[in-house]
Amino acid sequence: MSSNHSPYIIVLGNEKGGTGKSTVAMHVITSLLRQGYKVGSIDVDARQGTLSRYVENRRVRSDANPAEHLPLPDHYPVFRSEKSILEESQAEDARNLKYAIGKLSTHDYIVIDTPGSDMYLSRLTHSYADTLITPLNDSFIDLDMLARVNPENLEIVKPSTYSEMVWEQKKERAIRDRRTIDWIVLRNRLTAVNSRNKEDMRKVLESLSKRIGFRLVPGFGERVIFRELFLSGITLLDLRESRIAMSLSHVAARQELNQLLDMIQIPKQKKAG
Repeated sequence: MSSNHSPYIIVLGNEKGGTGKSTVAMHVITSLLRQGYKVGSIDVDARQGTLSRYVENRRVRSDANPAEHLPLPDHYPVFRSEKSILEESQAEDARNLKYAIGKLSTHDYIVIDTPGSDMYLSRLTHSYADTLITPLNDSFIDLDMLARVNPENLEIVKPSTYSEMVWEQKKERAIRDRRTIDWIVLRNRLTAVNSRNKEDMRKVLESLSKRIGFRLVPGFGERVIFRELFLSGITLLDLRESRIAMSLSHVAARQELNQLLDMIQIPKQKKAG
């Protein structure tokens, strides 16, 4: 491995909870692992700990069923500082995040899950992203996190605080190492039925993508299967090895996943030695 090797960092970010960040993160992690890459994962939402529990559920299943050959990431939870003085708290957060990234510096990829709230640690994490994936439930309630929209004509009034934060972290990244952030907004929980709301969402998001600079891709539909997979620690990419019978819902979800992974277009890394 060359001395200038550095891992490609994928951040899942959204200041609203319940959008599927951890589910998408675990599927991206598993996809990269199954391609033979060395993958690390970091949970900076460690207090909530959804990604950490997903990885732990996977580890438990792997230990109990070694014949399934479930690949695992090297995982680090990062807890928010509890120091009362702001400067000390932010300094500790920065040290802890850099430590976790440093421990995974020989990996090909690092996938980081962030909290569904605004905090310094989350903002700092965004600035390390090579690819930022923002899952967004397909509703105008969730769209408000990206932009303010005029209800009369659906014109964009202005970007929201989250969009402005991402813009600021893009500038921080450019200043720090002259690299850019590929921002992807992922429309999650799409319904199979066409509706006016669904079409209006598409039009507003397409207009917004041109204005504030993100790529828009379709994500997962609303499927119970994801909650079931979480408890087992497996993903749609593990069904064959886990000898789980494929239902029509599984097949449709796998198709959505394959489409999603193709459209994210994560750059191929030279595999670490």
